[in-house]
Amino acid sequence: MAICCIRIDERLIHGQVATAWTHSVEATRIMVIDDKVVKDAVQKMALKSACPMGIKLSLLNVEKATANLQTDKYDGQNVFIVVKSPEVLTRLLNGGVKFDEVIIGNMSAKSNSRVLHRTVSVTDEDVKNFNELMAASVKVNLQMVPNDKKIDIKTLL
Repeated sequence: MAICCIRIDERLIHGQVATAWTHSVEATRIMVIDDKVVKDAVQKMALKSACPMGIKLSLLNVEKATANLQTDKYDGQNVFIVVKSPEVLTRLLNGGVKFDEVIIGNMSAKSNSRVLHRTVSVTDEDVKNFNELMAASVKVNLQMVPNDKKIDIKTLL
């Protein structure tokens, strides 16, 4: 199994992810990792509908994703991981899942956040998680669409 891309995007599967990103990273499976989404029948149905034809879909909580990613369950597949927040990724990392890069897409503004870049707002907790990822030698970049230039988050924090 190869993790072909990890993306933080609160919208999870939407136009950019379903078309541009999935094609660009040559994904054969999209793995949405979110503890709340897996318990929400409406969100699960919407994500299944948004998944491109011919691409497999996994909707998992963090614990199950961590376990699955450490087995040969996805051998021969290019897995595109999509999460809503960096906290999920630090949990995967601390659970033993290895990865080298994270791409940030959309993180909407919240009452306790500050704008980092056009469509990316972060809380103090997000910054803490990004710093933890970077301390583990994970590259963290902003990139809305595959053709955009990557922006190293270090330059914005």
